[in-house]
Amino acid sequence: MNGAESLVRTLVASGVEVCFTNPGTSEMHFVAALDKVDGMRAVLGLFEGAVTGMADGYGRMAEKPAATLLHLGPGLSNGLANLHNARRAATPIVNIVGDHATYHAQYDAPLASDIQGFARPVSGWIHSSPSPKTVAADGARAVQAARAAPGQIATLILPADTAWLDADGPAPALPVQGPAPVSSQAIDGAAEALKSGRRSVILIRGEALKKRGLVAAGRIAAKTGVRIMCDTFAPRLQRGAGVVAVERIPYFAEQIVDTFKDVETLILVGAKPPVSFFAYPGKPSWCTPEGCDIRYLAHAHEDGVAALEALADALGAPKEPALVAPLNKPELPTGRLDQFSAGQIIAHYLPEHAIISDEAATSGLGAQIATATANPHDHLSLTGGSIGQGLPLATGAAIACPDRKIVCLHGDGGAMYTLQALWTQAREKLDVVNVIYANRSYAILNIELARVGAGNPGPKALSMLDLHNPELNWTSLAHGMGVEAVRVETVEDFADAFASAVKAKGPRLIEVMI
Repeated sequence: MNGAESLVRTLVASGVEVCFTNPGTSEMHFVAALDKVDGMRAVLGLFEGAVTGMADGYGRMAEKPAATLLHLGPGLSNGLANLHNARRAATPIVNIVGDHATYHAQYDAPLASDIQGFARPVSGWIHSSPSPKTVAADGARAVQAARAAPGQIATLILPADTAWLDADGPAPALPVQGPAPVSSQAIDGAAEALKSGRRSVILIRGEALKKRGLVAAGRIAAKTGVRIMCDTFAPRLQRGAGVVAVERIPYFAEQIVDTFKDVETLILVGAKPPVSFFAYPGKPSWCTPEGCDIRYLAHAHEDGVAALEALADALGAPKEPALVAPLNKPELPTGRLDQFSAGQIIAHYLPEHAIISDEAATSGLGAQIATATANPHDHLSLTGGSIGQGLPLATGAAIACPDRKIVCLHGDGGAMYTLQALWTQAREKLDVVNVIYANRSYAILNIELARVGAGNPGPKALSMLDLHNPELNWTSLAHGMGVEAVRVETVEDFADAFASAVKAKGPRLIEVMI
Protein backbone atom coordinates (compact mmCIF):
# COMPACT_ATOMS: atom_id res chain seq x y z
CA MET A 1 0.00 0.00 0.00
CA ASN A 2 1.37 3.40 -0.96
CA GLY A 3 0.82 6.69 0.83
CA ALA A 4 -2.04 7.77 -1.43
CA GLU A 5 -4.03 4.59 -0.82
CA SER A 6 -3.41 4.81 2.92
CA LEU A 7 -4.78 8.36 2.82
CA VAL A 8 -7.93 7.47 0.86
CA ARG A 9 -8.64 4.55 3.18
CA THR A 10 -8.15 6.82 6.19
CA LEU A 11 -10.51 9.46 4.79
CA VAL A 12 -13.21 6.85 4.22
CA ALA A 13 -12.73 5.42 7.71
CA SER A 14 -13.09 8.96 9.07
CA GLY A 15 -16.46 9.46 7.36
CA VAL A 16 -15.34 11.34 4.23
CA GLU A 17 -17.42 9.84 1.42
CA VAL A 18 -17.03 12.34 -1.45
CA CYS A 19 -13.99 13.85 -3.14
CA PHE A 20 -14.57 16.85 -5.42
CA THR A 21 -11.60 16.98 -7.71
CA ASN A 22 -9.68 18.65 -10.50
CA PRO A 23 -6.36 16.78 -10.37
CA GLY A 24 -3.03 17.10 -12.17
CA THR A 25 0.18 15.13 -12.52
CA SER A 26 1.20 15.32 -8.85
CA GLU A 27 -2.14 13.83 -7.75
CA MET A 28 -2.21 10.80 -10.05
CA HIS A 29 -1.43 8.26 -7.31
CA PHE A 30 -4.37 9.59 -5.27
CA VAL A 31 -6.55 9.34 -8.39
CA ALA A 32 -5.42 5.73 -8.95
CA ALA A 33 -6.14 4.88 -5.32
CA LEU A 34 -9.80 5.86 -5.74
CA ASP A 35 -10.32 2.65 -7.73
CA LYS A 36 -8.74 0.55 -5.00
CA VAL A 37 -10.91 1.79 -2.13
CA ASP A 38 -14.66 1.34 -1.74
CA GLY A 39 -16.71 4.11 -0.20
CA MET A 40 -15.28 7.24 -1.83
CA ARG A 41 -17.34 8.94 -4.55
CA ALA A 42 -15.22 10.99 -6.95
CA VAL A 43 -16.87 14.04 -8.54
CA LEU A 44 -14.99 15.89 -11.28
CA GLY A 45 -15.21 19.66 -11.66
CA LEU A 46 -13.84 21.54 -14.65
CA PHE A 47 -12.54 24.47 -12.59
CA GLU A 48 -11.19 24.54 -9.07
CA GLY A 49 -13.51 27.37 -8.03
CA ALA A 50 -16.42 25.06 -8.87
CA VAL A 51 -14.75 22.20 -6.98
CA THR A 52 -14.35 24.17 -3.75
CA GLY A 53 -17.87 25.62 -4.03
CA MET A 54 -19.25 22.10 -4.40
CA ALA A 55 -17.40 21.01 -1.27
CA ASP A 56 -18.96 23.96 0.56
CA GLY A 57 -22.51 23.06 -0.52
CA TYR A 58 -21.94 19.43 0.40
CA GLY A 59 -20.53 20.26 3.83
CA ARG A 60 -23.34 22.64 4.73
CA MET A 61 -25.99 20.03 3.98
CA ALA A 62 -24.21 16.78 4.88
CA GLU A 63 -22.86 18.34 8.10
CA LYS A 64 -19.54 16.62 7.58
CA PRO A 65 -16.58 17.29 5.32
CA ALA A 66 -15.99 16.31 1.75
CA ALA A 67 -12.45 16.25 0.40
CA THR A 68 -11.17 18.33 -2.46
CA LEU A 69 -8.25 17.21 -4.62
CA LEU A 70 -6.40 20.20 -6.09
CA HIS A 71 -3.31 20.50 -8.26
CA LEU A 72 -0.42 22.29 -6.59
CA GLY A 73 -0.49 25.97 -5.63
CA PRO A 74 -2.15 27.30 -8.81
CA GLY A 75 -4.99 24.78 -8.51
CA LEU A 76 -5.54 25.71 -4.89
CA SER A 77 -5.40 29.39 -5.81
CA ASN A 78 -8.08 28.94 -8.45
CA GLY A 79 -10.33 27.64 -5.68
CA LEU A 80 -9.59 30.31 -3.07
CA ALA A 81 -12.64 32.53 -3.67
CA ASN A 82 -15.10 29.80 -2.77
CA LEU A 83 -12.85 28.59 0.04
CA HIS A 84 -13.16 32.14 1.37
CA ASN A 85 -16.95 31.77 1.26
CA ALA A 86 -16.70 28.35 2.91
CA ARG A 87 -14.50 29.74 5.69
CA ARG A 88 -17.12 32.41 6.38
CA ALA A 89 -19.76 29.67 6.49
CA ALA A 90 -17.66 27.56 8.92
CA THR A 91 -18.04 24.66 6.50
CA PRO A 92 -15.93 21.58 7.22
CA ILE A 93 -13.71 20.78 4.21
CA VAL A 94 -10.54 18.71 3.82
CA ASN A 95 -8.34 20.02 1.01
CA ILE A 96 -5.82 17.57 -0.39
CA VAL A 97 -3.31 19.60 -2.39
CA GLY A 98 -0.64 17.83 -4.38
CA ASP A 99 2.93 19.11 -4.34
CA HIS A 100 6.16 18.31 -6.11
CA ALA A 101 8.16 15.38 -4.73
CA THR A 102 10.20 16.42 -1.72
CA TYR A 103 13.52 15.94 -3.54
CA HIS A 104 12.25 17.91 -6.56
CA ALA A 105 11.57 21.09 -4.59
CA GLN A 106 15.23 22.17 -4.73
CA TYR A 107 15.00 22.71 -8.51
CA ASP A 108 12.28 25.41 -8.42
CA ALA A 109 10.28 23.84 -11.26
CA PRO A 110 7.75 26.07 -13.10
CA LEU A 111 4.79 25.00 -10.96
CA ALA A 112 6.63 25.34 -7.65
CA SER A 113 4.91 27.80 -5.30
CA ASP A 114 4.24 28.65 -1.67
CA ILE A 115 1.25 26.35 -1.17
CA GLN A 116 1.09 27.00 2.55
CA GLY A 117 1.09 30.73 1.85
CA PHE A 118 -1.86 30.32 -0.53
CA ALA A 119 -3.73 28.07 1.92
CA ARG A 120 -3.16 30.03 5.12
CA PRO A 121 -5.83 32.78 4.73
CA VAL A 122 -8.66 30.26 4.26
CA SER A 123 -7.46 27.34 6.40
CA GLY A 124 -7.89 26.69 10.09
CA TRP A 125 -5.36 23.84 9.91
CA ILE A 126 -2.46 23.29 7.47
CA HIS A 127 0.10 20.53 7.27
CA SER A 128 2.49 19.09 4.70
CA SER A 129 3.11 15.35 5.00
CA PRO A 130 6.87 14.75 5.27
CA SER A 131 6.79 10.97 4.79
CA PRO A 132 4.55 8.23 3.33
CA LYS A 133 4.62 6.66 6.78
CA THR A 134 2.77 9.69 8.26
CA VAL A 135 0.27 10.43 5.45
CA ALA A 136 -2.53 8.33 6.95
CA ALA A 137 -2.15 9.82 10.42
CA ASP A 138 -1.98 13.30 8.89
CA GLY A 139 -5.21 12.60 7.01
CA ALA A 140 -6.98 11.54 10.19
CA ARG A 141 -5.82 14.73 11.88
CA ALA A 142 -7.06 16.79 8.92
CA VAL A 143 -10.56 15.33 9.20
CA GLN A 144 -10.56 15.84 12.95
CA ALA A 145 -9.53 19.48 12.47
CA ALA A 146 -12.17 20.10 9.80
CA ARG A 147 -14.93 18.70 12.00
CA ALA A 148 -13.98 20.64 15.14
CA ALA A 149 -16.91 22.88 16.08
CA PRO A 150 -18.15 24.99 14.42
CA GLY A 151 -16.32 23.58 11.36
CA GLN A 152 -13.31 24.79 9.41
CA ILE A 153 -11.10 24.14 6.40
CA ALA A 154 -8.18 21.76 6.86
CA THR A 155 -5.53 21.70 4.12
CA LEU A 156 -3.23 18.70 3.80
CA ILE A 157 -0.35 19.09 1.33
CA LEU A 158 0.67 15.81 -0.26
CA PRO A 159 4.12 15.73 -1.91
CA ALA A 160 4.12 13.32 -4.85
CA ASP A 161 6.72 10.96 -3.40
CA THR A 162 4.85 10.63 -0.10
CA ALA A 163 1.90 9.51 -2.22
CA TRP A 164 3.75 6.91 -4.32
CA LEU A 165 6.16 5.42 -1.75
CA ASP A 166 5.19 2.51 0.52
CA ALA A 167 3.09 3.24 3.60
CA ASP A 168 2.21 1.22 6.67
CA GLY A 169 -1.56 1.33 6.17
CA PRO A 170 -4.57 3.50 7.03
CA ALA A 171 -5.04 5.31 10.33
CA PRO A 172 -8.17 5.05 12.52
CA ALA A 173 -10.63 7.90 12.78
CA LEU A 174 -9.97 10.39 15.57
CA PRO A 175 -12.53 11.75 18.05
CA VAL A 176 -14.58 14.73 16.88
CA GLN A 177 -14.46 17.87 19.01
CA GLY A 178 -18.11 18.93 19.31
CA PRO A 179 -19.42 22.29 20.48
CA ALA A 180 -18.41 23.41 23.95
CA PRO A 181 -21.10 23.84 26.62
CA VAL A 182 -22.21 27.35 27.41
CA SER A 183 -21.60 28.67 30.91
CA SER A 184 -24.46 29.11 33.34
CA GLN A 185 -23.32 32.70 33.81
CA ALA A 186 -23.99 33.45 30.13
CA ILE A 187 -27.48 31.93 30.37
CA ASP A 188 -28.29 33.77 33.60
CA GLY A 189 -27.01 37.05 32.15
CA ALA A 190 -29.14 36.73 29.03
CA ALA A 191 -32.19 35.82 31.11
CA GLU A 192 -31.65 38.84 33.34
CA ALA A 193 -31.33 41.13 30.32
CA LEU A 194 -34.53 39.81 28.73
CA LYS A 195 -36.48 40.09 32.00
CA SER A 196 -35.59 43.78 32.18
CA GLY A 197 -38.08 44.62 29.46
CA ARG A 198 -35.50 46.47 27.39
CA ARG A 199 -35.93 46.34 23.62
CA SER A 200 -33.92 43.26 22.65
CA VAL A 201 -32.75 41.23 19.68
CA ILE A 202 -31.37 37.69 19.59
CA LEU A 203 -29.00 37.44 16.62
CA ILE A 204 -28.36 33.82 15.58
CA ARG A 205 -25.89 32.10 13.28
CA GLY A 206 -24.83 28.52 12.72
CA GLU A 207 -26.49 25.33 13.96
CA ALA A 208 -29.15 27.23 15.90
CA LEU A 209 -30.75 28.40 12.63
CA LYS A 210 -32.14 24.90 12.16
CA LYS A 211 -35.48 23.79 13.57
CA ARG A 212 -34.46 22.79 17.10
CA GLY A 213 -32.66 26.06 17.75
CA LEU A 214 -35.42 28.09 16.12
CA VAL A 215 -38.08 26.42 18.26
CA ALA A 216 -36.14 27.44 21.37
CA ALA A 217 -35.77 30.99 20.03
CA GLY A 218 -39.48 31.09 19.26
CA ARG A 219 -40.28 29.99 22.80
CA ILE A 220 -38.17 32.87 24.13
CA ALA A 221 -39.99 35.26 21.81
CA ALA A 222 -43.34 33.96 23.05
CA LYS A 223 -42.32 34.78 26.62
CA THR A 224 -40.48 38.07 26.13
CA GLY A 225 -41.39 39.53 22.71
CA VAL A 226 -37.72 39.57 21.70
CA ARG A 227 -36.97 39.93 17.99
CA ILE A 228 -35.25 36.91 16.37
CA MET A 229 -32.76 37.80 13.66
CA CYS A 230 -30.01 36.31 11.52
CA ASP A 231 -27.19 37.70 9.41
CA THR A 232 -27.81 38.98 5.89
CA PHE A 233 -25.96 35.95 4.55
CA ALA A 234 -26.51 33.00 6.90
CA PRO A 235 -24.77 29.77 5.84
CA ARG A 236 -27.90 27.66 6.28
CA LEU A 237 -31.33 28.77 7.43
CA GLN A 238 -34.40 26.58 7.75
CA ARG A 239 -37.51 28.57 6.88
CA GLY A 240 -41.03 28.38 5.47
CA ALA A 241 -44.30 26.97 6.75
CA GLY A 242 -44.17 25.45 10.23
CA VAL A 243 -40.77 26.98 11.01
CA VAL A 244 -40.10 29.91 13.36
CA ALA A 245 -39.64 32.95 11.13
CA VAL A 246 -36.36 34.84 11.43
CA GLU A 247 -35.86 38.48 10.51
CA ARG A 248 -32.88 38.91 8.20
CA ILE A 249 -30.49 41.84 8.67
CA PRO A 250 -30.71 44.08 5.57
CA TYR A 251 -27.73 44.64 3.28
CA PHE A 252 -26.99 48.37 3.20
CA ALA A 253 -25.36 50.16 6.14
CA GLU A 254 -28.07 52.78 6.66
CA GLN A 255 -30.73 50.05 6.59
CA ILE A 256 -28.85 48.09 9.26
CA VAL A 257 -28.53 51.20 11.43
CA ASP A 258 -32.25 51.88 11.07
CA THR A 259 -33.09 48.26 11.91
CA PHE A 260 -31.11 48.38 15.16
CA LYS A 261 -31.64 52.03 16.13
CA ASP A 262 -33.99 51.24 19.04
CA VAL A 263 -32.28 48.05 20.21
CA GLU A 264 -31.09 48.27 23.80
CA THR A 265 -29.86 44.69 24.27
CA LEU A 266 -28.26 42.50 21.61
CA ILE A 267 -27.84 38.81 22.50
CA LEU A 268 -25.49 36.91 20.19
CA VAL A 269 -25.74 33.20 19.48
CA GLY A 270 -22.83 32.10 17.29
CA ALA A 271 -22.92 35.52 15.64
CA LYS A 272 -20.99 38.78 15.66
CA PRO A 273 -22.39 42.31 16.06
CA PRO A 274 -23.65 43.66 12.72
CA VAL A 275 -21.31 45.75 10.59
CA SER A 276 -21.57 47.34 7.16
CA PHE A 277 -20.53 45.10 4.27
CA PHE A 278 -18.24 47.89 2.96
CA ALA A 279 -17.06 51.28 4.13
CA TYR A 280 -18.93 54.22 2.60
CA PRO A 281 -18.06 57.91 2.86
CA GLY A 282 -20.12 59.48 5.61
CA LYS A 283 -21.81 56.23 6.64
CA PRO A 284 -21.07 54.09 9.73
CA SER A 285 -19.25 50.78 9.62
CA TRP A 286 -20.32 49.73 13.14
CA CYS A 287 -24.11 49.41 13.05
CA THR A 288 -25.04 48.70 16.68
CA PRO A 289 -26.33 51.81 18.47
CA GLU A 290 -24.20 53.49 21.09
CA GLY A 291 -25.05 52.25 24.56
CA CYS A 292 -26.50 48.95 23.38
CA ASP A 293 -25.76 46.14 25.83
CA ILE A 294 -24.07 43.35 23.80
CA ARG A 295 -24.11 39.92 25.41
CA TYR A 296 -22.68 36.66 24.08
CA LEU A 297 -25.01 33.82 24.96
CA ALA A 298 -22.94 31.42 22.83
CA HIS A 299 -19.77 31.90 20.82
CA ALA A 300 -19.39 30.21 17.45
CA HIS A 301 -17.56 27.20 18.95
CA GLU A 302 -20.17 26.74 21.68
CA ASP A 303 -23.50 24.91 21.71
CA GLY A 304 -25.93 27.64 20.70
CA VAL A 305 -28.88 25.25 20.40
CA ALA A 306 -28.54 23.99 23.97
CA ALA A 307 -27.96 27.56 25.16
CA LEU A 308 -31.23 28.77 23.63
CA GLU A 309 -33.10 25.83 25.13
CA ALA A 310 -31.59 26.51 28.54
CA LEU A 311 -32.45 30.21 28.24
CA ALA A 312 -36.06 29.37 27.30
CA ASP A 313 -36.34 27.13 30.36
CA ALA A 314 -34.72 29.73 32.62
CA LEU A 315 -37.32 32.26 31.49
CA GLY A 316 -40.21 29.84 32.04
CA ALA A 317 -41.07 30.12 28.36
CA PRO A 318 -44.07 28.19 26.98
CA LYS A 319 -43.48 24.96 25.10
CA GLU A 320 -45.03 26.30 21.91
CA PRO A 321 -42.96 28.88 20.02
CA ALA A 322 -44.16 32.19 18.67
CA LEU A 323 -43.47 33.49 15.16
CA VAL A 324 -44.21 30.19 13.40
CA ALA A 325 -44.73 30.88 9.70
CA PRO A 326 -48.07 29.75 8.24
CA LEU A 327 -48.39 27.95 4.92
CA ASN A 328 -49.48 30.65 2.50
CA LYS A 329 -48.40 29.94 -1.05
CA PRO A 330 -48.87 32.92 -3.36
CA GLU A 331 -51.27 32.67 -6.25
CA LEU A 332 -49.73 32.57 -9.69
CA PRO A 333 -49.16 36.15 -10.81
CA THR A 334 -50.11 37.92 -14.00
CA GLY A 335 -48.57 40.93 -15.68
CA ARG A 336 -44.89 41.77 -15.91
CA LEU A 337 -42.11 39.23 -15.38
CA ASP A 338 -39.73 40.60 -12.76
CA GLN A 339 -38.02 39.34 -9.64
CA PHE A 340 -41.22 39.66 -7.59
CA SER A 341 -43.54 37.81 -9.95
CA ALA A 342 -40.79 35.23 -10.51
CA GLY A 343 -40.45 34.85 -6.74
CA GLN A 344 -44.20 34.24 -6.40
CA ILE A 345 -44.01 31.49 -9.02
CA ILE A 346 -41.04 29.87 -7.29
CA ALA A 347 -42.83 29.99 -3.93
CA HIS A 348 -46.04 28.58 -5.46
CA TYR A 349 -44.34 25.49 -6.87
CA LEU A 350 -41.49 25.03 -4.35
CA PRO A 351 -41.58 21.39 -3.14
CA GLU A 352 -41.43 20.46 0.53
CA HIS A 353 -37.89 20.30 1.91
CA ALA A 354 -36.32 21.85 -1.15
CA ILE A 355 -32.90 23.47 -0.83
CA ILE A 356 -32.43 26.97 -2.23
CA SER A 357 -28.92 28.08 -3.17
CA ASP A 358 -29.30 31.84 -3.42
CA GLU A 359 -26.93 34.10 -5.31
CA ALA A 360 -29.64 36.11 -6.99
CA ALA A 361 -28.08 39.34 -5.67
CA THR A 362 -30.21 42.35 -6.70
CA SER A 363 -32.88 40.00 -8.06
CA GLY A 364 -33.20 37.98 -4.87
CA LEU A 365 -35.59 40.01 -2.72
CA GLY A 366 -38.70 38.85 -4.56
CA ALA A 367 -38.08 35.17 -3.90
CA GLN A 368 -37.01 35.79 -0.30
CA ILE A 369 -40.30 37.55 0.44
CA ALA A 370 -42.50 35.05 -1.39
CA THR A 371 -40.90 31.89 0.00
CA ALA A 372 -41.19 33.00 3.64
CA THR A 373 -44.54 31.18 3.86
CA ALA A 374 -43.90 28.56 1.18
CA ASN A 375 -43.28 24.89 1.89
CA PRO A 376 -40.49 24.34 4.46
CA HIS A 377 -37.03 24.48 2.93
CA ASP A 378 -33.36 25.19 3.58
CA HIS A 379 -31.83 28.43 2.35
CA LEU A 380 -28.09 28.68 1.59
CA SER A 381 -26.52 32.12 1.16
CA LEU A 382 -23.40 33.63 -0.37
CA THR A 383 -21.63 33.89 2.97
CA GLY A 384 -18.37 35.57 2.06
CA GLY A 385 -19.61 37.87 -0.71
CA SER A 386 -17.27 36.37 -3.32
CA ILE A 387 -19.57 35.86 -6.30
CA GLY A 388 -19.67 32.66 -8.30
CA GLN A 389 -20.75 30.39 -5.47
CA GLY A 390 -24.41 29.68 -6.24
CA LEU A 391 -24.09 27.08 -9.01
CA PRO A 392 -21.39 24.94 -7.33
CA LEU A 393 -23.05 25.34 -3.92
CA ALA A 394 -26.25 23.89 -5.41
CA THR A 395 -24.25 21.11 -7.06
CA GLY A 396 -22.62 20.07 -3.80
CA ALA A 397 -25.93 20.23 -1.95
CA ALA A 398 -27.43 17.91 -4.57
CA ILE A 399 -24.64 15.38 -3.95
CA ALA A 400 -25.29 15.58 -0.19
CA CYS A 401 -29.10 15.35 -0.48
CA PRO A 402 -29.99 13.32 -3.59
CA ASP A 403 -33.64 12.92 -2.51
CA ARG A 404 -34.30 16.67 -2.25
CA LYS A 405 -35.00 19.17 -5.02
CA ILE A 406 -32.34 21.85 -5.33
CA VAL A 407 -33.25 25.30 -6.65
CA CYS A 408 -30.40 27.66 -7.55
CA LEU A 409 -31.30 31.34 -7.93
CA HIS A 410 -28.49 33.23 -9.60
CA GLY A 411 -27.66 36.51 -11.29
CA ASP A 412 -26.23 36.16 -14.78
CA GLY A 413 -22.99 38.00 -14.05
CA GLY A 414 -22.05 36.01 -10.94
CA ALA A 415 -23.02 32.72 -12.57
CA MET A 416 -20.40 33.21 -15.28
CA TYR A 417 -17.65 32.78 -12.68
CA THR A 418 -18.36 29.08 -12.17
CA LEU A 419 -20.71 27.99 -14.97
CA GLN A 420 -18.57 24.83 -15.24
CA ALA A 421 -20.66 23.47 -12.36
CA LEU A 422 -23.46 22.89 -14.88
CA TRP A 423 -21.29 20.27 -16.59
CA THR A 424 -20.88 18.43 -13.30
CA GLN A 425 -24.65 18.60 -12.72
CA ALA A 426 -25.18 16.94 -16.12
CA ARG A 427 -22.41 14.36 -15.63
CA GLU A 428 -23.74 13.34 -12.20
CA LYS A 429 -27.44 13.65 -13.22
CA LEU A 430 -28.17 15.94 -10.28
CA ASP A 431 -31.67 17.18 -9.51
CA VAL A 432 -31.08 20.94 -9.73
CA VAL A 433 -33.28 23.67 -11.18
CA ASN A 434 -31.04 26.62 -12.07
CA VAL A 435 -32.87 29.94 -12.43
CA ILE A 436 -30.67 32.57 -14.06
CA TYR A 437 -31.94 36.14 -13.71
CA ALA A 438 -30.70 37.78 -16.92
CA ASN A 439 -30.48 41.55 -16.52
CA ARG A 440 -27.26 41.76 -18.57
CA SER A 441 -25.54 43.79 -15.88
CA TYR A 442 -23.48 43.70 -12.72
CA ALA A 443 -26.48 45.47 -11.24
CA ILE A 444 -25.21 45.65 -7.67
CA LEU A 445 -22.12 47.52 -8.85
CA ASN A 446 -24.27 50.13 -10.57
CA ILE A 447 -25.80 50.76 -7.15
CA GLU A 448 -22.45 50.72 -5.37
CA LEU A 449 -20.89 53.11 -7.90
CA ALA A 450 -23.27 55.80 -6.70
CA ARG A 451 -23.06 54.85 -3.02
CA VAL A 452 -19.28 55.15 -2.70
CA GLY A 453 -19.33 58.70 -4.08
CA ALA A 454 -17.24 58.00 -7.16
CA GLY A 455 -18.77 60.89 -9.08
CA ASN A 456 -20.74 60.92 -12.30
CA PRO A 457 -19.78 57.78 -14.22
CA GLY A 458 -18.82 58.14 -17.86
CA PRO A 459 -19.17 55.64 -20.70
CA LYS A 460 -15.97 53.75 -19.80
CA ALA A 461 -17.06 53.27 -16.20
CA LEU A 462 -20.57 52.18 -17.18
CA SER A 463 -19.24 49.75 -19.76
CA MET A 464 -17.33 47.94 -16.98
CA LEU A 465 -20.65 47.07 -15.34
CA ASP A 466 -22.57 46.14 -18.50
CA LEU A 467 -22.94 42.62 -19.93
CA HIS A 468 -24.23 43.55 -23.39
CA ASN A 469 -22.09 43.59 -26.52
CA PRO A 470 -22.17 40.66 -26.83
CA GLU A 471 -25.15 39.46 -24.80
CA LEU A 472 -24.78 36.28 -22.81
CA ASN A 473 -26.95 33.41 -24.02
CA TRP A 474 -27.55 31.13 -21.06
CA THR A 475 -29.62 28.61 -22.96
CA SER A 476 -26.72 28.05 -25.34
CA LEU A 477 -24.21 27.97 -22.50
CA ALA A 478 -26.30 25.38 -20.65
CA HIS A 479 -26.79 23.24 -23.75
CA GLY A 480 -23.03 23.30 -24.26
CA MET A 481 -22.64 21.86 -20.75
CA GLY A 482 -25.25 19.14 -21.34
CA VAL A 483 -28.08 20.78 -19.37
CA GLU A 484 -31.59 21.19 -20.76
CA ALA A 485 -32.46 24.91 -20.86
CA VAL A 486 -35.14 27.36 -21.89
CA ARG A 487 -35.42 31.17 -22.04
CA VAL A 488 -38.61 32.82 -20.75
CA GLU A 489 -39.90 36.38 -21.09
CA THR A 490 -43.42 36.20 -19.59
CA VAL A 491 -44.84 35.10 -16.26
CA GLU A 492 -46.87 32.42 -18.00
CA ASP A 493 -43.82 30.95 -19.69
CA PHE A 494 -41.79 31.01 -16.47
CA ALA A 495 -44.60 29.36 -14.52
CA ASP A 496 -44.80 26.57 -17.11
CA ALA A 497 -41.03 26.12 -17.24
CA PHE A 498 -40.52 26.13 -13.46
CA ALA A 499 -43.44 23.77 -12.80
CA SER A 500 -42.07 21.37 -15.43
CA ALA A 501 -38.55 21.53 -14.01
CA VAL A 502 -39.78 20.86 -10.47
CA LYS A 503 -41.69 17.77 -11.59
CA ALA A 504 -38.82 16.39 -13.67
CA LYS A 505 -35.58 14.81 -12.45
CA GLY A 506 -32.14 15.94 -13.46
CA PRO A 507 -30.61 19.35 -14.10
CA ARG A 508 -32.54 22.12 -15.83
CA LEU A 509 -31.79 25.78 -16.48
CA ILE A 510 -34.31 28.57 -16.95
CA GLU A 511 -33.04 31.91 -18.23
CA VAL A 512 -35.42 34.59 -16.91
CA MET A 513 -35.30 37.80 -18.92
CA ILE A 514 -35.89 40.70 -16.54
